Amino acid sequence: MPLTKLGKPNYNHKKTGQAITIMVTAKNKQLSASLEDYLEAIFNLAGESEVARSKDIAELLDVSKSSVTGALRVLKKKGLANYEPYGYITLTESGHIAAAEVARKHQILKSFFVSVLGVQPDTAHKAACKAEHALGPAIIHRLLSFIEFVTQSGKDGYDVLAEFERFCQRKSSRGPKQKKK
Repeated sequence: MPLTKLGKPNYNHKKTGQAITIMVTAKNKQLSASLEDYLEAIFNLAGESEVARSKDIAELLDVSKSSVTGALRVLKKKGLANYEPYGYITLTESGHIAAAEVARKHQILKSFFVSVLGVQPDTAHKAACKAEHALGPAIIHRLLSFIEFVTQSGKDGYDVLAEFERFCQRKSSRGPKQKKK
């Protein structure tokens, strides 16, 4: 995903169709990293159909079906998912908003790791999965601002990304520093 698209709203209100830029709510802060992963998995699996299946969630997260069942019960209790055993899983409106925020943070981090730092996409994805739970909204906001700054500076004639890439290449061509004895 190009850096310039990261600041765009990524959630449209179901009833009004109005674009909303999602911010973390107090309720989301009560979710564990594991529950956020389940929300994000449902969000990503549901896509256009708006439903997910337990089997697919277990496969995507590489967890047992019983773990999925336990997490779905908790998400249902918190009012974030609609779940009945052997049925399809959907997100409630608040669940959709929470999941979209987790997915948004993931995408911002992955784009930063790939496009700014030059990390390989698979490595960036794994790192983003870990970091998305630990970084609060203030840090994500600053990171997004930095990405926008870097993108804008390239349009203004000073390519910060190219300079950083050259710096990294010079540093790696020198090899690891030897310890002095």
